[in-house]
Amino acid sequence: MPNATVPPTDLHRHGGDGWVTCGDHRHWGLFGAAGLLLVRRDPDGKPSHLVLQHRALWSHMGGTWGIPGGALAPDEKPAAGALREAAEEAAIDPAAVHVVGTHVLEHPAWTYTTVVADVAPGYRVEPRAADPESLEVRWTGLDDLGSLTLLPAFGEALPRLLTMLG
Repeated sequence: MPNATVPPTDLHRHGGDGWVTCGDHRHWGLFGAAGLLLVRRDPDGKPSHLVLQHRALWSHMGGTWGIPGGALAPDEKPAAGALREAAEEAAIDPAAVHVVGTHVLEHPAWTYTTVVADVAPGYRVEPRAADPESLEVRWTGLDDLGSLTLLPAFGEALPRLLTMLG
């Protein structure tokens, strides 16, 4: 069994991987980072479920729940990076995603872009842990969010992100 606190050696890697120091803390992604907040709606059109990722224990803030995402590659646009990361980590087909908007968290030396999206019409998304960066990836009901330990920055941003969905 692999060591749960040490990253495996077979991860997806690119030139944007690395830490950026920002004041008294660090952020992952030399060129910033991005993630996908994918939403499923109920029959009335209201958001009902989000794709959430239970982060591997060896990762930054491991054991918390957030969205699939990670470091941007050199010259990669945030939406493309979020879709790439969601495909790598959660087996989400980019064609199944309809982008609604983006939200950018800006720090002096780093940015994180959340790409907010719906499942595209005619598609069905069955997310799953597709690489070692996740303990689990699943649809999670909005009513169940309070029972999870969310990645702190994600938990703080979530109310704003949900308003983007109407």
